[in-house]
Amino acid sequence: MKISTKGRYALRLMIDVAEHSNGNYVSLKDIATRQELSTKYLEQIVGQLSKAGFLKSSRGAQGGYQLARSPEEYTVGDILRLTEGNLAPVTCLQDDENQCQRCEGCATLDFWTGLYRVINQYIDRFTLADLVKGERDKKKKAQRKRKT
Repeated sequence: MKISTKGRYALRLMIDVAEHSNGNYVSLKDIATRQELSTKYLEQIVGQLSKAGFLKSSRGAQGGYQLARSPEEYTVGDILRLTEGNLAPVTCLQDDENQCQRCEGCATLDFWTGLYRVINQYIDRFTLADLVKGERDKKKKAQRKRKT
């Protein structure tokens, strides 16, 4: 499994909005500048996040984006599944019911099923709030390091 730039940038975008909104809308231009990402590419991602109800948008001079819910209510898994689709490590696990003709006698199916379970448990264990806290902790640590 490899997470694309779309999934990685969606997480960065959501962290940025959570960290900088303070009840106000955050402009896409500001996010792009802080994250050193293309505004055009972020427009595609923000459209998908807004359509899914993850972000609220506002037009105009004070417009931009806000989280639709609190950061604690988004899991990393929610965001990655939205932007990446199914995260199954093998094709036969992508559907709710395994369509593979060999699944009854497959020697590796239990292994892949276990891996898929571990992936989902891991990405669902972390919330957007956890990532924001991690970002803030890293910034504080870097500031302390610069002072010494």
